[in-house]
Amino acid sequence: MLGEGSEWVRNVRAAGGKAYVKRGQSLPVRLTEVPLGERGPILKAYCQVATSGREHFPVSPAAPLAEFEAVAERYPVFRIDPA
Repeated sequence: MLGEGSEWVRNVRAAGGKAYVKRGQSLPVRLTEVPLGERGPILKAYCQVATSGREHFPVSPAAPLAEFEAVAERYPVFRIDPA
């Protein structure tokens, strides 16, 4: 939730989306960047469930979808796919 300049975002892009998810064991995954036009609803849903990320996000979890869409270009979103 720290935006475009986040180290993890730069690392994912530099690795071409290759990453690992640790769920008992390390599982290879591919992180695919979600297009800008699809990020708003995902960001809104994230802010409603991930309370620890709210302090870094400039929109209230109760805000209308349009407010999330207005800031979506500043917040990359990645889909997790099996590698």
